[in-house]
Amino acid sequence: MQYLFPSDFIFGTSTAATQIETAFDHDWQGVVSKDGFILDRTTDHEIRWREDVEIISSLAGNYRMGMMWSKLQRKPMGDFDADTVNYYITFLEEMQQRGVKIMMVLHHFTNPIWFAKMGGWEKEANIIYWVDFAKKVVDRFGKHVSHWNTFNEPNVYASFGWITGAFPPFKNNPVQAAIVVKNMGKAHDIVYDYIKEKFPNQPVGVSNNTTIFSSENTLGWFTSRLSDWWFMEWVPDHFKKVDFFGMSYYARIPHDPMPITYVETPDKMKKLGVVHDDLWEYHPEGMRTCIDRYWKKYQKPIIITENGICQQADELRQQSIIDYAKILHQALQDGVEIKGYFHWSTWDNFEWHLGPTKRFGLYECNLETKERIARPSAEIFRKLAYFKMFEM
Repeated sequence: MQYLFPSDFIFGTSTAATQIETAFDHDWQGVVSKDGFILDRTTDHEIRWREDVEIISSLAGNYRMGMMWSKLQRKPMGDFDADTVNYYITFLEEMQQRGVKIMMVLHHFTNPIWFAKMGGWEKEANIIYWVDFAKKVVDRFGKHVSHWNTFNEPNVYASFGWITGAFPPFKNNPVQAAIVVKNMGKAHDIVYDYIKEKFPNQPVGVSNNTTIFSSENTLGWFTSRLSDWWFMEWVPDHFKKVDFFGMSYYARIPHDPMPITYVETPDKMKKLGVVHDDLWEYHPEGMRTCIDRYWKKYQKPIIITENGICQQADELRQQSIIDYAKILHQALQDGVEIKGYFHWSTWDNFEWHLGPTKRFGLYECNLETKERIARPSAEIFRKLAYFKMFEM
């Protein structure tokens, strides 16, 4: 049987500037990842961008991306660096010539060192600096954009930066995490209004990370419920002024009472006897659970802004593309207003604190040479994206 998606359904792939470009004066530069690599040179995108344009446009007609704040704006309230502007403009024009539409992410975890030294998102007084940057992006690049994410996964950013201490600034202060979320929410509201004033027909949203927090015992019930409240309810409620609910989904995370993942507790994950990738339990039906939850709560159109598999081998990734397509297709049949789906990621990148050995790409990126090599999953996704259909 053939399963068709609406002709206007958005299929795309996704990356983040910090994970694909060489580091430049930002607060992740020099961070040593869990697998021993240093976040500096990542995938040479700024060198290989012409090749990457061809890869991106071959996979789908949409691309979710960001630009490096630290490289564009090198001092508070400063004018944008002319060479960096020209680089991004050329890239975006090449994408447009190939008919690729852009979802632009304005903040994806990384800040200029100058912003971090001022206290970053911990201080409400600093909101004006990111707002200034965002407005200048809108003014300079807005005509090349079709959709916007003001923030990528603020629940992950605040949790990992100020609760678990895995992200810069590597703190353990839940109260401060809440302040960060509130400040980002205020900044989002200001920039949402600015974008709608300048480009009223360009939808604006936030990408919220969504997860199924489950429990393996009584102690796990408490920690999983607490995580669910903070991650899935409290943080998203600070970003209600949106045209669509952006949603990333990857996994179910069991608790016993601490999270069970393949990267942190591989023996426990194996004992559960569940399918998993190199990070988490593979639980595609959880995407539908999260879709239904937020559709009911907010009644906003939904765009899946990230979804994928962490695996050096490609078999589960190939299966997952069809598994998730089935779930999205059924949700559409059931009347949920889903507008699009972006696969993470276009090619392997530097997976934040975990490092570049954690592989998400439809294209492999060689750790040494940075050569891009198509995985079999790339062709499966390409057919889904361009023909808007899959077969069973």
